[in-house]
Amino acid sequence: MKIIRQNIRAPRSDDSFGRGMDVALTIGLFFAIGWGLDAWLNTTPLFMIVLTVLAAIGFFVSFKYRYDAEMERLEAERAERAEAGRTS
Repeated sequence: MKIIRQNIRAPRSDDSFGRGMDVALTIGLFFAIGWGLDAWLNTTPLFMIVLTVLAAIGFFVSFKYRYDAEMERLEAERAERAEAGRTS
């Protein structure tokens, strides 16, 4: 019996749960800081909204750059495999 070895990559450890908790806790922290500033300065809900939105935008931008970098890495890896397949 001949066993055909497939090109199987080891699964990557993608820490999605950790990233999700990081987002939730950080946005919650910014919300709480905004709430505290609003209570102290009597400007409810100005700082609460501004800090929460800034935290959310910061995470979305961070995710976008991480995603783009990962896609570029995967495209380069795919191009290398295609080139190696042509030369062998």
